[in-house]
Amino acid sequence: MNSKTTWTLFALAAGLFAFIWFFERHISQDPEAAKHARVLPQLDPPKVTSIQIRPAAQDEIRADRTNNIWTLTKPFSYPAQPAAIEALLDALQKLPGQSYITAEELKNRPGSDKEFGFDSPPLLVIFQQGDYRGQLKIGKRTALGDEVFLQVVGTEGLFVVDAGLLNYFPRSANDWRNPAFVALQNLSFDRISVTNAGKVFELQRPPPPGSSGATGAGGLAAPKRSEGGWRMTQPIKARADNTRIEELLRRLNNARVEQFVSDNARTDLESPGLQPPELALGFAQGTNDLLSLQFGKSPTNDPSRVFAKVAGQNSVVLVAGQMVAPWRVPSYNDFRERRLVSAELAEIRQIEIRGPENFVVQRQPNGAWQIAGVENSNPDAGAVLELVRDLNNLEVAQFTTDAATDVDFRDHGLAPPARQYILKSAPALTGTNSSASATTNLVLAEIHFGSTNGDKVFTRRADENYIYAVNLTDFLPLPSATWQFRDRRIWNFSGNDVARVTIRQNGKTTELLHSGTNHWTFAPGSQGILNVFGVEETTHRLGELAAASWIARGAEALKQFGFAGKSLQVSLDVKKSDKTQTFTVDFAGTFSPGQLAYAAVTLDGQTWIFECPRQISEPVELFLKIPATP
Repeated sequence: MNSKTTWTLFALAAGLFAFIWFFERHISQDPEAAKHARVLPQLDPPKVTSIQIRPAAQDEIRADRTNNIWTLTKPFSYPAQPAAIEALLDALQKLPGQSYITAEELKNRPGSDKEFGFDSPPLLVIFQQGDYRGQLKIGKRTALGDEVFLQVVGTEGLFVVDAGLLNYFPRSANDWRNPAFVALQNLSFDRISVTNAGKVFELQRPPPPGSSGATGAGGLAAPKRSEGGWRMTQPIKARADNTRIEELLRRLNNARVEQFVSDNARTDLESPGLQPPELALGFAQGTNDLLSLQFGKSPTNDPSRVFAKVAGQNSVVLVAGQMVAPWRVPSYNDFRERRLVSAELAEIRQIEIRGPENFVVQRQPNGAWQIAGVENSNPDAGAVLELVRDLNNLEVAQFTTDAATDVDFRDHGLAPPARQYILKSAPALTGTNSSASATTNLVLAEIHFGSTNGDKVFTRRADENYIYAVNLTDFLPLPSATWQFRDRRIWNFSGNDVARVTIRQNGKTTELLHSGTNHWTFAPGSQGILNVFGVEETTHRLGELAAASWIARGAEALKQFGFAGKSLQVSLDVKKSDKTQTFTVDFAGTFSPGQLAYAAVTLDGQTWIFECPRQISEPVELFLKIPATP
């Protein structure tokens, strides 16, 4: 190392030592520092209404607070990010004045403004708090770089504070922009207009009962059934898909700006598809237009994002395309309600079914269900529950005819309908408390079904002039006869009481004898592979045989559902109290559209065909099947 370098390093070390000695001796120990517990004791962040940041050689950044909402006003107008601004104000309010250089000491240091960086400060901060206007100059960093010089304009001394304060300042105005594309939760609206490639449809939500007309904060919370939901008002009046709309509004409310493209009022809007916009969403309260969002094309190098802007603002931004895509629908029908029924089981007191057989299933005061006018006819509660569930899950597969006429209804088999389901609630009370009387049951939903067209069935709601089509596979499981509501429990006995199991299949017969728990043997003349534990469990399950649903009655229907010579028949001899009773069930080997095995039993001298639950049919197939001879 040459002597010149050595002397240079020595001079730097001496200067650093002198600096540290100066602060240790003349700042930290100065009693004047004790008077400055905080740099800005008057600062009260919640009362600040304006803050300006003036970086050297950069545009001024300014944010103003009105009605507790921060907005960037320089270098452009844009919603601000309140968390970032309030974090800076909080840091300034808590900033300790632990190191302080008095005005007296500064007099002994000529050129101190330049020395500490206050002749042209990197940062000037101005905030307005009522009548109090505070100004800060932030100068150079100290020699070690972990602290920075700070001066409160209007005072003669200066502070040395932690340089971590600089992390709270925006490097550009974008750091203080609100990353949310739009804040729908702060907007009270009840009408949405969607303009997609020149085609317009409108959605409207009625006010909740007892309100003055406003829907609250943006309609982002799903309404109760009794309050109603979104409805389509243009180009037709129809029920709208409330669940879909609420979900898309939540996504829109959570959307984030992925890139700020331009804030220039003269920006070309035609190229990014914003003049005119390819898609526009308008939000209004009654007749008052509140907000319009405009969406355009995707950048040529990034199809996952689209250009967007808020009407009336200059800023063009990029947002995620997947948030916009669900609004770009080819038809307004995509926003129509596809469910034909929306009724809670608890609301229903009566189900009227008209078709091949006309009957009424009604709820009794004790909660049980009964077929009206038929004694000792207690429908299976599971069958009633499934009917209501299947009606609620029934969806429009095709919007066939809007504004249908009587001729249209007749041509589609709906005048008169082939089948009807009418759901009714408890009767409404009229009159005063002392003379209240019940009127007829209120209709919750009335659905008509007509003719079949291929794999579709035409249908309508009685309160609408529209014709829909539903999938035939969704219609067929709906019960249309009283026998379909029969108790689904077929029999009930303990597997411990089974003495013999006889299996017939493929022209063969096998018998299994049961002499105790997990003790099974082949009867004389029978042979094969015996899984003792599997057979034990299967017989226990067969003792609790229940139908998943009733499919048909009568021996003439057996062939239709695949019962033939290769069907599997299982008979169980149950011995109890020296009496033996035989229970027999046949398995067709074919399956329903829901992939449940068809099975058959004889009840009251008649053949009943049903869907068998998997927890019974599968172990039967595994442990009781007789394999075909090769």
